Amino acid sequence: MAKTITLTLVKSTIGSTKKQLATAEALGLRKLGDVTTQPDNAPTRGKIRVLAHLLQVEEEI
Repeated sequence: MAKTITLTLVKSTIGSTKKQLATAEALGLRKLGDVTTQPDNAPTRGKIRVLAHLLQVEEEI
């Protein structure tokens, strides 16, 4: 079974750059409080780094 990461958008994307908005959309995070589960892999970790200041990250086993 693969590891997963639960991401919660805890800060607004208002004032974010186009790259950050596109990354949030790619992760399925559109509005404040949205939660998504993503696989724990390198591309997901890179997206998390772009939005680290807006997200709450919980690792699951």
